[in-house]
Amino acid sequence: KMASGQQWVLVEMVQAFYEAPAYHLILEGILILWIIRLLFSKTYKLHETYKLTEKEKEDLIEEWQPEPLVPFVSKDHPSLNYDVVTGPPSHNIVINGKECINFASFNFLGLLDNERVKVSALASLKKYGVGTCGPRGFYGTFDVHLELESRLAKFMKTEEAIIYSYGFATIASAIPAYSKRGDIIFVDEAACFSIQKGLQASRSLIKYFKHNDMEDLERLLKEQDMEDHKNPRKARVTRKFIVVEGLYINTADICPLPELVKLKYKYKVRIFLEESMSFGVLGEHGRGVTEHFGISIDEIDLISANMENAVASIGGFCCGRSFVIDHQRLSGQGYCFSASLPPMLAAAAIEALNIMEEDPGIFDLLSEKCRHVHKALQGTTGLKLVGVPFAPALHLQLERSSGSRDSDVQLLRALVDYCLERHVALTLAHYLEKEERFLPPPSIRVVVTIEQTEEDIQKAVSCIQEAASAILK
Repeated sequence: KMASGQQWVLVEMVQAFYEAPAYHLILEGILILWIIRLLFSKTYKLHETYKLTEKEKEDLIEEWQPEPLVPFVSKDHPSLNYDVVTGPPSHNIVINGKECINFASFNFLGLLDNERVKVSALASLKKYGVGTCGPRGFYGTFDVHLELESRLAKFMKTEEAIIYSYGFATIASAIPAYSKRGDIIFVDEAACFSIQKGLQASRSLIKYFKHNDMEDLERLLKEQDMEDHKNPRKARVTRKFIVVEGLYINTADICPLPELVKLKYKYKVRIFLEESMSFGVLGEHGRGVTEHFGISIDEIDLISANMENAVASIGGFCCGRSFVIDHQRLSGQGYCFSASLPPMLAAAAIEALNIMEEDPGIFDLLSEKCRHVHKALQGTTGLKLVGVPFAPALHLQLERSSGSRDSDVQLLRALVDYCLERHVALTLAHYLEKEERFLPPPSIRVVVTIEQTEEDIQKAVSCIQEAASAILK
């Protein structure tokens, strides 16, 4: 029976062969021949080698030109041509030998040249010396550092604070200390460069939402919520964060914090708030965006700010609950590996906090001056004013772009130079153009401080308007 079955199969195969179309048989024949060729052909051919003479080798080496390490940059590039400051960049600043009214430095509260701050820093310099020569974990923790951390926590009404020796590194170190690969960060498109570097270091999944657009943010959160429901096991181990600025340095806008807090609880995410431009500026006592909106600081998981603006020192800090802050002492790269803040700068920051606590009226005064400058600059020919009325660093952008970023920058630089010649110091907002995730348009930054008088403001506004009329015809 088995033999007869095999014969029957063979008969069927022969019959199918005769009934098959001609093109089918030709194609199968070609494939069979190709397989046979592949089986018996060599996998590679040996190429004839040619041995170079020593002279030919030397000629080739001499002709070879390596790729340039960096692209060519003209010596005329603005970043390579500095405006040199001599003396303190306080109310009056000397730039390239010319004394000007300062509308360029972030000395919002006028503490940079404050006599009390200088005396405190000088006393610390005599006691501790210039620097620390070691990170916090390697004999770089001085008593003045612990005092400053305690004072910052008390000022911000949080459990604990941690200080960094470099403002830029503060949020750039804090983000990757908590968010790792596999976690998700929702971040505003207008986020500053230090936040962008922190995102990059975290290696987390980054989801950008349109600037201050809570509907767009909620859309992203809803999409993520749907994904979490599909894979609850993964969702349980995935941390989610929202990262925003209090006052955005690139747009001079304020974040809609009340709406953000609602979304935080609705979608179970954490909020990191970068307050370098709002700390010492907003709120009745200068505590920032939370005080401005009347929101408990406990609603925010982490607050960071630098001490290089309102406090007029160097470095930065983070504050929040103790168990959150203590984690940075183990994982904050800028904290663990950089030399700690020079004691004299910590002492200067402490004295600045003393002044801020003793005279909270300076915050109302700053807000009043900001609103005055904002109102005066509106309607300037050819320029668009960007920012909320109470922002201390406003932006002036071209109303109509020339179509070329370089040309726009040159026009704005001409405006800055025009004002500088007339003893008003302004500055262009500078960006690393090839590095920025969302490159802001070129702008002139106008910085307001409490030291500027009515006469100073009027002179600066008139100078800007004259420059715009003369250059932006």
